[in-house]
Amino acid sequence: MKAWRVHSNGEPREVMRLEEVPDPRPGPGELLVKVRAANVNFPDALLCRGEYQVKPPLPFTPGVELCGEVLEAGEAGEDAPAAGTRIITRPVLPAGGFAERTVVSAASAREAPAALDDAEAAALHIGYQTGWFGLHRRARLQPGETLLVHAAAGGVGSAAVQLGKAAGARVIGVVGGSAKAETARELGCDVVVDRRQDDIVAAVKEETGGRGADVVYDPVGGDAYAKSAKCVAFEGRIVVVGFASGAVPTPGLNHALIKNYSILGLHWGLYNTKDPAAVDACHRELCALAADGAVKPLVSERVPLEEGAAAVQRVFDGITTGRVVIQP
Repeated sequence: MKAWRVHSNGEPREVMRLEEVPDPRPGPGELLVKVRAANVNFPDALLCRGEYQVKPPLPFTPGVELCGEVLEAGEAGEDAPAAGTRIITRPVLPAGGFAERTVVSAASAREAPAALDDAEAAALHIGYQTGWFGLHRRARLQPGETLLVHAAAGGVGSAAVQLGKAAGARVIGVVGGSAKAETARELGCDVVVDRRQDDIVAAVKEETGGRGADVVYDPVGGDAYAKSAKCVAFEGRIVVVGFASGAVPTPGLNHALIKNYSILGLHWGLYNTKDPAAVDACHRELCALAADGAVKPLVSERVPLEEGAAAVQRVFDGITTGRVVIQP
């Protein structure tokens, strides 16, 4: 079968190689799946660069989430999904999802929502679970509150925008450029701020009558976080999701004390080991929202397997909107 493989760390377009490799075999508690669609995530690029918190042994195949069709269960797989079942799941690295077939943990497999096609379903899992836990479990977002979302037209931000609207919040989206501004409006943002032209702090204060944003969803870090701290409301909550800018901020705790706001970290992956029942409950909630049409992953590009390396590079370079999905 064909699979993208990384033999040394570096830029995705330089180190990802499409190779013919033996078919994988599922071990105990694993499933062999045919990959129907694999969503490209920012961590896929970090894996290629050797900068992610998880460092699989070389060589490895990137691709941390997918929609697939179950082909076979490994040993002691009586309770596993039946062959032919359409699932969304996370692969077992070093055998990632950017391949024609791969192995996944049976415990992480969840039935794909019927309301979404393969590419949309592949994009529902990590980004939307992260958004749901960030907004509801950590920040306790309430109807009528103002939610500020950075990188609102991107894969992670677009999920937070839709989930925020579904929760009854007023959403202010921050983007970079006019094309992304249009995408953010289509996603449902009530207000769009172009960071390349507008003063983010002034715009948020103007739109909130000086109060500021009740909840800030920040997958960017760096300057985005600094601006957030200047326009977060009294008893507001800043949810730190990631550092796509490459700059990890150093919050001034004296500032948090004086302004009376909270800084909340979110590592969604921990819930898979600390509270897997909550992940299952979230999946059911997301499927219900998808069935109602309240959320629908924005898939901006559907590319063949052969274009995988270029797709990962574009996502890392921040020039894409919504989700880019590889479909073997």
